[in-house]
Amino acid sequence: MTEGNRHIAFICSKGNLDMAYPALVMGWAALGNGVDVTIFFTFWGLDLINKHRVDHLELPPVANTSMKMNMMGIPGNLGIPNLVGVLPGMTALATKLMKDKMKALGVPPVREYLQMLVDGGAKLYACKMTVDMMGLTMDDFVEGVQGIVTASDFIDMTEGAQIIFI
Repeated sequence: MTEGNRHIAFICSKGNLDMAYPALVMGWAALGNGVDVTIFFTFWGLDLINKHRVDHLELPPVANTSMKMNMMGIPGNLGIPNLVGVLPGMTALATKLMKDKMKALGVPPVREYLQMLVDGGAKLYACKMTVDMMGLTMDDFVEGVQGIVTASDFIDMTEGAQIIFI
């Protein structure tokens, strides 16, 4: 943390495509405002920095009551009934539609966004307990992840920071 600078820290605990972007977008905005950014990836959030998973994040519509048909590019204001989400191919369809919509808006894919954040000075860390639990090592992570740290280390590193849990 830069002395006297504002600091924001994100805890990413979910590995779905729609849960990847909040920390990335807000982290990028914070960097643009001169705020120090630290992101801690834990549990399924490790998928965002796992080089074998980052390009394969999905948007499962099951139990996603906020997902609307028109949000997915399908005309109308009907919500997707939860039952429809369990049909074969719905996760792949929802994922493709979201990726297409993000691309049309000029939003970078998750891997590219992470690299932008690292290039901008954000610090990325993996949770030691989760890494150990999942049998991962630093070799499993995308470039730019600075280390594997304990929750206690993360708390010490981000003392005085605004912390956002996603």
